[in-house]
Amino acid sequence: MIHFDWPWMLLCLPLPILVRRFMQTAVNAREAALRVPFLEDFELGDSSARRQFKRWPIWLAVLAWLLLIFASMRPQWLGEMIEIPVSGRDLMLAVDLSGSMEEKDFVLEGERVNRLVATKYVAGNFIERRVGDRIGLILFGENAYLQTPLTLDRVTVKTLLYESAIGLAGTSTAIGDAIGLAVKRLRKHEDSNRVLILLTDGANTSGVVEPVEAAELAASEGLKIYTIGVGADEMLVRSFFGNRKVNPSADLDEETLTAIAEKTGGLYFRARDTEELEKIYQVLDKLEPIERDTKRFRPRQALYFWPLAFALTLACLLLAFKHSGRI
Repeated sequence: MIHFDWPWMLLCLPLPILVRRFMQTAVNAREAALRVPFLEDFELGDSSARRQFKRWPIWLAVLAWLLLIFASMRPQWLGEMIEIPVSGRDLMLAVDLSGSMEEKDFVLEGERVNRLVATKYVAGNFIERRVGDRIGLILFGENAYLQTPLTLDRVTVKTLLYESAIGLAGTSTAIGDAIGLAVKRLRKHEDSNRVLILLTDGANTSGVVEPVEAAELAASEGLKIYTIGVGADEMLVRSFFGNRKVNPSADLDEETLTAIAEKTGGLYFRARDTEELEKIYQVLDKLEPIERDTKRFRPRQALYFWPLAFALTLACLLLAFKHSGRI
């Protein structure tokens, strides 16, 4: 159906008639003493047909004015009512961008990739499935930054996650600052189920807030934290003396990550490869939300540019005929 946002613009419809009437009265009052007959006033013959022919520019001008009024009323096409499921969960993702995330101990589609690439792939799919949740994104390294505030626009969150790069927030790891920033951003949403998913591959080596202290603050605010430690337990490295096994996750502070999760009522997960990381996010998919009323909206499509374009076209035609001397 067609809807008008500004139907009161219809009151402007008689405006040209009023302007012409008052202007003509003023002109006649000034030039009454100078009025003289002209030859065309005494023309004989079928003058009525000629007058009818000369009226077509007026009809074109009237049509252009009607189209302009129609455009100014802001016509819109309203589509069918659409229901949006809103779960009531505010979900914040905190992703580690420190230098250690560059370690290539994950395999994705048969190719060895670094930890951040694997995280982007799995977390991106996770974001796509979060229909109805408000999702935010925090990137942290030496400092913590809010990359995306809470939003229902999952496409934007996924895009900004994919655009993140290792070292963008510094080379060290500020886990406590990331938690503190999440608490600050989620504090205003007390009526929702607030969750923070924190993914890191190391220990807290930077920042002004200790992770456990930040977790205690999060617990007091009702924020539940799920922590994910990423990185393989062992990896073969080629050297001059042959292949040897190393532990690329030696710096991972699992004890602190476990304490953070326990203090806030969450869970700690260990992701040693892409498959385990995918399973973790599938478990997180099952978190129960707080139910809210379903939101409804009608999609709107603006139509004003069509009558406006026709009105401008008619006005240009009238102007061109006037300059050519045809009217």
